[in-house]
Amino acid sequence: MQKHFLFVLLFSVFVVSAQPNTEVYLFDLLATGQTLELKNKRNISNNEGYDNQPSFYNDNIVLFASIRNKQTDIAKYNIRDNKVDWFSETAVGSEYSPTKIPNQKAISAIRLDTTGTQLLYKYDFKNGKPTVLIKDLIIGYHVWFDKNILVSSVLEDGGLSLVVSNLETKANKTFQKKTGRSLHKIPNSKLISYISKENDEWEIRSLNPITGETKKIINSIPMAEDMCWLINGTILMPKNNIIFKFNPKTDTQWSIFHTFLDKEIANISRITTNEIGTMLALVSDVSPEKIVQKQLDAYNNRDIHGFVDTYSNNIKVYNYPNELIYEGKEKLKKGYASFFEQTPDLHCEIKNRIVYGNKVIDEEFLIMNGKKMKAVAIYEVENGKIAKVTFIQ
Repeated sequence: MQKHFLFVLLFSVFVVSAQPNTEVYLFDLLATGQTLELKNKRNISNNEGYDNQPSFYNDNIVLFASIRNKQTDIAKYNIRDNKVDWFSETAVGSEYSPTKIPNQKAISAIRLDTTGTQLLYKYDFKNGKPTVLIKDLIIGYHVWFDKNILVSSVLEDGGLSLVVSNLETKANKTFQKKTGRSLHKIPNSKLISYISKENDEWEIRSLNPITGETKKIINSIPMAEDMCWLINGTILMPKNNIIFKFNPKTDTQWSIFHTFLDKEIANISRITTNEIGTMLALVSDVSPEKIVQKQLDAYNNRDIHGFVDTYSNNIKVYNYPNELIYEGKEKLKKGYASFFEQTPDLHCEIKNRIVYGNKVIDEEFLIMNGKKMKAVAIYEVENGKIAKVTFIQ
Protein backbone atom coordinates (compact mmCIF):
# COMPACT_ATOMS: atom_id res chain seq x y z
CA MET A 1 0.00 0.00 0.00
CA GLN A 2 1.17 3.51 -0.62
CA LYS A 3 -0.76 4.87 2.38
CA HIS A 4 -0.58 7.50 0.87
CA PHE A 5 2.31 9.88 0.47
CA LEU A 6 4.86 10.35 -2.26
CA PHE A 7 8.32 9.37 -1.11
CA VAL A 8 11.81 9.91 -2.37
CA LEU A 9 12.38 6.30 -3.34
CA LEU A 10 15.96 5.09 -3.69
CA PHE A 11 17.41 1.85 -5.05
CA SER A 12 17.95 -1.13 -2.76
CA VAL A 13 18.55 -4.84 -3.31
CA PHE A 14 15.88 -7.32 -2.26
CA VAL A 15 16.06 -10.98 -3.27
CA VAL A 16 12.92 -13.16 -3.33
CA SER A 17 12.02 -16.57 -4.63
CA ALA A 18 10.56 -16.77 -8.13
CA GLN A 19 8.22 -19.57 -7.08
CA PRO A 20 4.61 -18.52 -6.48
CA ASN A 21 2.64 -19.20 -3.32
CA THR A 22 0.42 -22.13 -4.26
CA GLU A 23 -1.66 -24.85 -2.60
CA VAL A 24 -2.70 -28.39 -3.58
CA TYR A 25 -6.40 -29.25 -3.33
CA LEU A 26 -7.99 -32.70 -3.49
CA PHE A 27 -11.57 -33.47 -4.57
CA ASP A 28 -13.76 -36.54 -4.90
CA LEU A 29 -15.12 -37.10 -8.42
CA LEU A 30 -18.68 -38.32 -8.02
CA ALA A 31 -20.87 -39.61 -10.85
CA THR A 32 -24.55 -38.61 -10.76
CA GLY A 33 -26.17 -40.17 -13.78
CA GLN A 34 -24.18 -38.89 -16.75
CA THR A 35 -22.81 -35.95 -14.74
CA LEU A 36 -19.52 -35.78 -12.84
CA GLU A 37 -19.29 -33.51 -9.82
CA LEU A 38 -16.44 -32.27 -7.66
CA LYS A 39 -17.11 -32.82 -3.96
CA ASN A 40 -15.31 -32.77 -0.61
CA LYS A 41 -12.67 -30.12 -1.29
CA ARG A 42 -9.66 -30.21 1.04
CA ASN A 43 -6.35 -28.37 1.07
CA ILE A 44 -3.83 -31.20 1.38
CA SER A 45 -0.67 -29.08 1.37
CA ASN A 46 -1.69 -26.19 3.66
CA ASN A 47 1.84 -24.85 3.60
CA GLU A 48 3.23 -21.36 3.19
CA GLY A 49 4.99 -21.03 -0.16
CA TYR A 50 5.33 -23.34 -3.15
CA ASP A 51 3.28 -26.57 -3.24
CA ASN A 52 2.84 -28.01 -6.71
CA GLN A 53 2.99 -30.85 -9.23
CA PRO A 54 0.66 -33.40 -7.59
CA SER A 55 0.39 -36.97 -8.82
CA PHE A 56 -1.26 -40.11 -7.48
CA TYR A 57 1.07 -42.88 -6.32
CA ASN A 58 -2.02 -45.00 -5.74
CA ASP A 59 -5.61 -44.44 -4.62
CA ASN A 60 -4.48 -43.51 -1.10
CA ILE A 61 -1.30 -41.47 -1.60
CA VAL A 62 -0.85 -38.16 -3.40
CA LEU A 63 2.69 -37.00 -4.07
CA PHE A 64 3.62 -33.35 -4.58
CA ALA A 65 6.56 -30.97 -4.47
CA SER A 66 6.54 -28.77 -1.37
CA ILE A 67 8.86 -26.12 -0.01
CA ARG A 68 10.44 -26.25 3.42
CA ASN A 69 13.66 -24.81 4.82
CA LYS A 70 14.20 -22.89 1.57
CA GLN A 71 14.28 -26.02 -0.59
CA THR A 72 11.67 -28.13 -2.36
CA ASP A 73 11.19 -31.72 -1.21
CA ILE A 74 8.72 -34.46 -2.05
CA ALA A 75 5.71 -34.69 0.25
CA LYS A 76 3.19 -37.51 0.36
CA TYR A 77 -0.38 -37.08 1.53
CA ASN A 78 -2.17 -40.10 2.99
CA ILE A 79 -5.84 -39.73 2.05
CA ARG A 80 -7.16 -42.25 4.58
CA ASP A 81 -5.28 -40.72 7.50
CA ASN A 82 -5.48 -37.10 6.28
CA LYS A 83 -1.77 -36.71 6.99
CA VAL A 84 1.27 -35.30 5.17
CA ASP A 85 4.70 -36.91 5.55
CA TRP A 86 7.98 -36.00 3.88
CA PHE A 87 9.37 -38.50 1.40
CA SER A 88 12.66 -36.74 0.70
CA GLU A 89 15.08 -34.35 2.34
CA THR A 90 17.96 -33.84 -0.07
CA ALA A 91 20.58 -31.47 1.29
CA VAL A 92 22.27 -30.99 -2.10
CA GLY A 93 19.19 -30.07 -4.10
CA SER A 94 15.43 -29.80 -4.58
CA GLU A 95 13.02 -32.31 -6.15
CA TYR A 96 10.13 -31.65 -8.51
CA SER A 97 7.44 -33.57 -10.43
CA PRO A 98 7.28 -36.81 -8.38
CA THR A 99 5.76 -39.55 -10.54
CA LYS A 100 5.02 -43.24 -9.95
CA ILE A 101 7.12 -45.59 -12.11
CA PRO A 102 4.89 -48.32 -13.61
CA ASN A 103 5.16 -51.81 -12.10
CA GLN A 104 7.75 -50.69 -9.56
CA LYS A 105 7.67 -49.59 -5.94
CA ALA A 106 9.53 -46.47 -6.94
CA ILE A 107 8.99 -42.93 -8.13
CA SER A 108 10.86 -40.65 -10.48
CA ALA A 109 11.51 -36.97 -9.79
CA ILE A 110 13.55 -34.17 -11.27
CA ARG A 111 16.33 -33.02 -8.96
CA LEU A 112 17.84 -29.56 -9.26
CA ASP A 113 21.09 -29.54 -7.32
CA THR A 114 22.60 -26.51 -5.64
CA THR A 115 25.37 -26.76 -8.25
CA GLY A 116 22.81 -26.12 -11.03
CA THR A 117 22.80 -29.72 -12.29
CA GLN A 118 19.31 -30.92 -13.23
CA LEU A 119 18.71 -34.65 -13.75
CA LEU A 120 15.91 -37.19 -13.53
CA TYR A 121 16.26 -39.61 -10.60
CA LYS A 122 14.60 -42.83 -9.51
CA TYR A 123 13.74 -43.09 -5.78
CA ASP A 124 13.03 -46.35 -3.99
CA PHE A 125 9.63 -45.84 -2.35
CA LYS A 126 10.62 -47.68 0.85
CA ASN A 127 13.97 -46.10 1.66
CA GLY A 128 14.14 -43.09 -0.70
CA LYS A 129 17.49 -44.16 -2.17
CA PRO A 130 18.13 -42.11 -5.37
CA THR A 131 19.58 -43.35 -8.66
CA VAL A 132 20.15 -41.25 -11.79
CA LEU A 133 17.90 -42.46 -14.63
CA ILE A 134 19.10 -40.38 -17.58
CA LYS A 135 22.44 -38.57 -17.51
CA ASP A 136 22.49 -36.73 -20.83
CA LEU A 137 19.15 -34.87 -20.87
CA ILE A 138 17.94 -31.85 -18.91
CA ILE A 139 14.40 -33.06 -18.34
CA GLY A 140 11.81 -30.51 -17.29
CA TYR A 141 8.66 -32.68 -17.22
CA HIS A 142 7.99 -36.35 -17.85
CA VAL A 143 5.47 -39.19 -18.06
CA TRP A 144 5.99 -42.95 -18.16
CA PHE A 145 4.65 -44.90 -21.15
CA ASP A 146 5.79 -48.12 -19.50
CA LYS A 147 8.58 -49.02 -17.08
CA ASN A 148 11.21 -48.69 -19.85
CA ILE A 149 9.82 -45.94 -22.12
CA LEU A 150 9.83 -42.35 -20.90
CA VAL A 151 8.32 -39.35 -22.69
CA SER A 152 9.79 -36.01 -21.61
CA SER A 153 9.73 -32.30 -22.20
CA VAL A 154 13.45 -31.59 -22.39
CA LEU A 155 15.07 -28.20 -21.95
CA GLU A 156 17.08 -27.37 -25.07
CA ASP A 157 17.58 -24.45 -27.46
CA GLY A 158 15.79 -22.08 -25.11
CA GLY A 159 12.55 -24.09 -25.02
CA LEU A 160 11.04 -27.52 -24.50
CA SER A 161 11.33 -30.43 -26.92
CA LEU A 162 9.37 -33.68 -26.92
CA VAL A 163 11.79 -36.59 -26.41
CA VAL A 164 11.15 -40.33 -26.12
CA SER A 165 13.78 -42.29 -24.15
CA ASN A 166 14.31 -46.04 -24.00
CA LEU A 167 16.00 -46.85 -20.69
CA GLU A 168 17.04 -50.33 -21.89
CA THR A 169 18.79 -49.23 -25.08
CA LYS A 170 19.78 -45.76 -23.73
CA ALA A 171 18.36 -44.22 -26.92
CA ASN A 172 16.79 -40.75 -26.94
CA LYS A 173 14.78 -39.48 -29.89
CA THR A 174 13.40 -35.96 -30.33
CA PHE A 175 10.00 -35.84 -32.04
CA GLN A 176 9.13 -32.15 -31.87
CA LYS A 177 10.39 -28.74 -30.77
CA LYS A 178 8.22 -26.09 -29.09
CA THR A 179 6.14 -28.24 -26.79
CA GLY A 180 4.51 -27.69 -23.40
CA ARG A 181 4.94 -29.21 -19.97
CA SER A 182 1.69 -31.20 -19.74
CA LEU A 183 2.30 -34.87 -20.64
CA HIS A 184 -0.22 -37.65 -19.96
CA LYS A 185 -1.09 -41.20 -20.87
CA ILE A 186 -4.36 -41.30 -22.79
CA PRO A 187 -6.73 -43.76 -21.05
CA ASN A 188 -7.47 -47.06 -22.78
CA SER A 189 -4.88 -46.45 -25.49
CA LYS A 190 -1.18 -46.81 -26.26
CA LEU A 191 -0.77 -43.08 -26.73
CA ILE A 192 0.63 -40.08 -24.89
CA SER A 193 -0.87 -36.59 -25.10
CA TYR A 194 1.22 -33.42 -25.25
CA ILE A 195 0.72 -29.75 -26.10
CA SER A 196 2.29 -28.47 -29.30
CA LYS A 197 3.28 -24.80 -29.41
CA GLU A 198 4.49 -24.83 -33.01
CA ASN A 199 1.60 -22.63 -34.14
CA ASP A 200 0.05 -19.46 -32.72
CA GLU A 201 -2.88 -21.56 -31.52
CA TRP A 202 -1.57 -24.29 -29.27
CA GLU A 203 -2.77 -27.83 -30.01
CA ILE A 204 -3.35 -30.92 -27.89
CA ARG A 205 -1.82 -33.80 -29.84
CA SER A 206 -1.37 -37.52 -29.36
CA LEU A 207 1.92 -39.39 -29.78
CA ASN A 208 2.55 -43.08 -30.28
CA PRO A 209 5.99 -43.39 -28.61
CA ILE A 210 6.75 -46.61 -30.49
CA THR A 211 5.90 -45.54 -34.05
CA GLY A 212 6.30 -41.79 -33.63
CA GLU A 213 2.89 -41.09 -35.18
CA THR A 214 1.25 -37.86 -34.00
CA LYS A 215 -2.30 -36.57 -34.46
CA LYS A 216 -4.08 -33.36 -33.54
CA ILE A 217 -6.89 -33.79 -31.00
CA ILE A 218 -8.09 -30.19 -30.53
CA ASN A 219 -6.78 -26.68 -30.01
CA SER A 220 -6.10 -26.03 -26.36
CA ILE A 221 -7.97 -23.41 -24.36
CA PRO A 222 -6.10 -20.22 -25.43
CA MET A 223 -2.80 -19.93 -23.56
CA ALA A 224 -3.76 -22.70 -21.12
CA GLU A 225 -0.81 -24.89 -20.19
CA ASP A 226 -2.13 -27.84 -18.19
CA MET A 227 -4.66 -30.64 -18.62
CA CYS A 228 -5.54 -34.18 -17.58
CA TRP A 229 -7.68 -37.09 -18.79
CA LEU A 230 -10.67 -38.71 -17.15
CA ILE A 231 -11.04 -42.47 -17.47
CA ASN A 232 -13.92 -42.03 -19.97
CA GLY A 233 -11.64 -40.18 -22.39
CA THR A 234 -12.65 -36.63 -21.44
CA ILE A 235 -9.97 -33.94 -21.30
CA LEU A 236 -10.10 -31.45 -18.43
CA MET A 237 -8.26 -28.17 -18.95
CA PRO A 238 -8.28 -25.29 -16.45
CA LYS A 239 -7.85 -21.58 -16.96
CA ASN A 240 -8.12 -19.07 -14.12
CA ASN A 241 -10.96 -20.43 -11.90
CA ILE A 242 -12.74 -22.49 -14.60
CA ILE A 243 -12.19 -26.10 -15.67
CA PHE A 244 -13.22 -26.81 -19.26
CA LYS A 245 -13.97 -30.26 -20.72
CA PHE A 246 -13.78 -31.93 -24.12
CA ASN A 247 -14.33 -35.54 -25.15
CA PRO A 248 -12.87 -36.33 -28.61
CA LYS A 249 -15.43 -39.10 -29.12
CA THR A 250 -18.56 -37.05 -28.48
CA ASP A 251 -17.79 -33.32 -28.50
CA THR A 252 -17.00 -30.76 -31.19
CA GLN A 253 -15.87 -27.96 -28.88
CA TRP A 254 -14.92 -27.13 -25.32
CA SER A 255 -17.59 -26.61 -22.64
CA ILE A 256 -17.45 -25.69 -18.96
CA PHE A 257 -17.01 -28.57 -16.54
CA HIS A 258 -16.79 -26.57 -13.30
CA THR A 259 -16.49 -22.95 -12.19
CA PHE A 260 -15.07 -22.24 -8.75
CA LEU A 261 -16.93 -19.44 -7.02
CA ASP A 262 -15.17 -19.65 -3.66
CA LYS A 263 -12.24 -17.34 -2.98
CA GLU A 264 -9.65 -20.08 -2.41
CA ILE A 265 -9.48 -21.40 -5.97
CA ALA A 266 -8.27 -18.44 -8.00
CA ASN A 267 -5.79 -19.37 -10.71
CA ILE A 268 -5.50 -23.10 -11.43
CA SER A 269 -2.24 -24.37 -12.86
CA ARG A 270 -1.73 -28.14 -12.47
CA ILE A 271 -4.48 -30.76 -12.57
CA THR A 272 -4.45 -34.56 -12.33
CA THR A 273 -6.71 -37.54 -11.57
CA ASN A 274 -6.15 -40.97 -10.08
CA GLU A 275 -6.08 -43.98 -12.39
CA ILE A 276 -9.67 -45.09 -11.74
CA GLY A 277 -11.07 -41.57 -12.02
CA THR A 278 -12.56 -41.17 -8.54
CA MET A 279 -10.39 -38.27 -7.34
CA LEU A 280 -8.95 -35.08 -8.77
CA ALA A 281 -6.08 -32.95 -7.49
CA LEU A 282 -5.31 -29.44 -8.63
CA VAL A 283 -2.99 -26.57 -7.82
CA SER A 284 -4.18 -23.02 -7.35
CA ASP A 285 -2.38 -19.80 -6.59
CA VAL A 286 -3.24 -18.52 -3.15
CA SER A 287 -6.35 -16.36 -3.58
CA PRO A 288 -5.83 -12.66 -4.38
CA GLU A 289 -7.81 -11.72 -1.27
CA LYS A 290 -5.51 -13.76 0.96
CA ILE A 291 -2.43 -12.14 -0.57
CA VAL A 292 -3.84 -8.64 -0.17
CA GLN A 293 -4.88 -9.40 3.41
CA LYS A 294 -1.39 -10.71 4.18
CA GLN A 295 -0.02 -7.45 2.83
CA LEU A 296 -2.44 -5.46 5.01
CA ASP A 297 -1.47 -7.40 8.14
CA ALA A 298 2.24 -6.79 7.46
CA TYR A 299 1.48 -3.09 6.84
CA ASN A 300 -0.32 -2.72 10.18
CA ASN A 301 2.54 -4.53 11.93
CA ARG A 302 5.08 -2.35 10.07
CA ASP A 303 6.78 -5.59 8.97
CA ILE A 304 8.76 -4.44 5.96
CA HIS A 305 9.95 -7.89 4.88
CA GLY A 306 6.51 -9.50 5.12
CA PHE A 307 4.98 -6.49 3.37
CA VAL A 308 7.40 -6.42 0.45
CA ASP A 309 7.21 -10.20 -0.01
CA THR A 310 3.60 -9.91 -1.21
CA TYR A 311 4.65 -7.81 -4.23
CA SER A 312 6.08 -8.85 -7.59
CA ASN A 313 9.55 -7.75 -8.58
CA ASN A 314 8.09 -5.45 -11.24
CA ILE A 315 5.30 -3.95 -9.14
CA LYS A 316 3.79 -0.81 -10.67
CA VAL A 317 2.05 1.76 -8.47
CA TYR A 318 -0.34 4.31 -9.96
CA ASN A 319 -2.50 7.24 -9.01
CA TYR A 320 -5.90 6.84 -10.62
CA PRO A 321 -6.45 6.50 -13.51
CA ASN A 322 -3.00 5.87 -15.01
CA GLU A 323 -0.36 8.17 -13.47
CA LEU A 324 2.66 5.95 -12.78
CA ILE A 325 4.19 6.86 -9.40
CA TYR A 326 7.00 4.32 -9.32
CA GLU A 327 7.95 0.84 -10.48
CA GLY A 328 9.94 -2.02 -8.94
CA LYS A 329 10.11 -3.81 -5.62
CA GLU A 330 13.43 -2.18 -4.68
CA LYS A 331 11.90 1.28 -4.74
CA LEU A 332 8.82 0.11 -2.89
CA LYS A 333 10.92 -1.42 -0.12
CA LYS A 334 13.12 1.63 0.33
CA GLY A 335 10.16 3.99 0.61
CA TYR A 336 8.10 1.87 2.97
CA ALA A 337 11.02 1.00 5.26
CA SER A 338 11.45 4.70 6.00
CA PHE A 339 7.68 5.25 6.23
CA PHE A 340 7.23 2.40 8.74
CA GLU A 341 10.05 3.72 10.93
CA GLN A 342 8.59 7.23 11.01
CA THR A 343 4.93 6.28 11.62
CA PRO A 344 4.50 4.48 14.98
CA ASP A 345 0.68 4.86 15.04
CA LEU A 346 0.22 3.50 11.52
CA HIS A 347 -3.01 1.59 11.02
CA CYS A 348 -5.34 0.77 8.14
CA GLU A 349 -8.88 -0.54 8.53
CA ILE A 350 -10.86 -1.97 5.59
CA LYS A 351 -14.38 -0.59 5.44
CA ASN A 352 -15.43 -2.43 2.28
CA ARG A 353 -13.77 -5.00 0.04
CA ILE A 354 -14.72 -6.31 -3.40
CA VAL A 355 -12.95 -9.31 -4.95
CA TYR A 356 -13.39 -9.66 -8.70
CA GLY A 357 -11.18 -12.18 -10.47
CA ASN A 358 -7.57 -11.21 -9.78
CA LYS A 359 -8.56 -7.73 -8.53
CA VAL A 360 -9.17 -6.72 -4.92
CA ILE A 361 -10.73 -3.29 -4.33
CA ASP A 362 -10.41 -1.95 -0.79
CA GLU A 363 -12.05 1.09 0.77
CA GLU A 364 -9.56 2.07 3.47
CA PHE A 365 -9.67 4.19 6.60
CA LEU A 366 -6.16 5.22 7.69
CA ILE A 367 -4.47 6.66 10.75
CA MET A 368 -0.91 7.94 10.47
CA ASN A 369 0.91 10.41 12.72
CA GLY A 370 -2.38 11.41 14.30
CA LYS A 371 -4.07 12.14 10.97
CA LYS A 372 -7.13 10.34 9.61
CA MET A 373 -7.91 9.85 5.95
CA LYS A 374 -9.83 7.72 3.47
CA ALA A 375 -8.65 6.13 0.26
CA VAL A 376 -9.43 3.38 -2.23
CA ALA A 377 -6.80 0.91 -3.41
CA ILE A 378 -7.19 -1.42 -6.41
CA TYR A 379 -4.81 -4.40 -6.25
CA GLU A 380 -4.14 -6.69 -9.21
CA VAL A 381 -2.58 -10.06 -8.40
CA GLU A 382 -0.62 -12.18 -10.89
CA ASN A 383 1.19 -15.44 -10.18
CA GLY A 384 0.62 -15.13 -6.46
CA LYS A 385 2.02 -11.61 -6.10
CA ILE A 386 0.61 -8.08 -6.22
CA ALA A 387 1.65 -6.82 -9.66
CA LYS A 388 -0.21 -3.48 -9.82
CA VAL A 389 -1.74 -1.05 -7.36
CA THR A 390 -3.90 1.95 -8.28
CA PHE A 391 -4.78 4.49 -5.57
CA ILE A 392 -7.84 6.74 -5.59
CA GLN A 393 -7.42 9.54 -3.05
